[in-house]
Amino acid sequence: MNADKLRVAIADDERPARSFLASILRTFEDVEIVGEAANGMDAVALIESARPDLALLDLQMPEVDGLGVIRLLKTNRMPLVAFVTAYDEYAVPAFEVNAVDYVLKPVEAARLRKTIDRARERLGREDYRAEETQNLRAAASEYESAGGRSPLLRIPVRRRDEIILVSVQNLVSIIADGELLHLHTTNNEAHTISYRLRDLESRLDPARFVRLGRGALVNVEMIRRILPMPGGTFNVVLNNDQELRVSRLQSRLLREQLLRL
Repeated sequence: MNADKLRVAIADDERPARSFLASILRTFEDVEIVGEAANGMDAVALIESARPDLALLDLQMPEVDGLGVIRLLKTNRMPLVAFVTAYDEYAVPAFEVNAVDYVLKPVEAARLRKTIDRARERLGREDYRAEETQNLRAAASEYESAGGRSPLLRIPVRRRDEIILVSVQNLVSIIADGELLHLHTTNNEAHTISYRLRDLESRLDPARFVRLGRGALVNVEMIRRILPMPGGTFNVVLNNDQELRVSRLQSRLLREQLLRL
């Protein structure tokens, strides 16, 4: 292993795309490919085990996409990241504003060379890892807020050294507790993630999930009963026997959405 070489990991769910990226990288004498991943979950495992200097992440991958990968990575394992993506009207501005590198498909060798050179320059900065993490997460939030990601079907949950995929259709409720969200499922499992409720809400199908107040989202299909309370508010009883209070504002919205024919 040559310590002078930039250690690079590749993650893309399409084998031809991975092979094409690798073929370009092999023409760069100052690059070493440390591994390839075919999906986001494998990318997290690869990055945390191989500790690359730079990860080339496909933005659009099933189950866990490129932005999901950076949310799941432990901060002390965050490499430099460049997203590889087709042109995206939401992604490109978010990446540019937050100084996150990206390479547009179809990838050109000259553009990829610039990414390698930028990565080398950034590695030389003091405390680059904290800056990279902050920029990446800011870009992810901006991209989500702009509506750039399709509704979630599964939520990746980190539990020690494994990642569990929680099906959205099996969610009963999502309860905010400070910077944490507690996910409750139909089979009485409880999972905790670090995420803002409003960011997760923006990724969920609004026809399926309804907000009960500042700190709770519930799956409409999991509502068993709605109980009128004094003052024109409601309590909601869910299929897992959770009983949650609905705020005054959300009670009015709930009445309009669910309680009128």
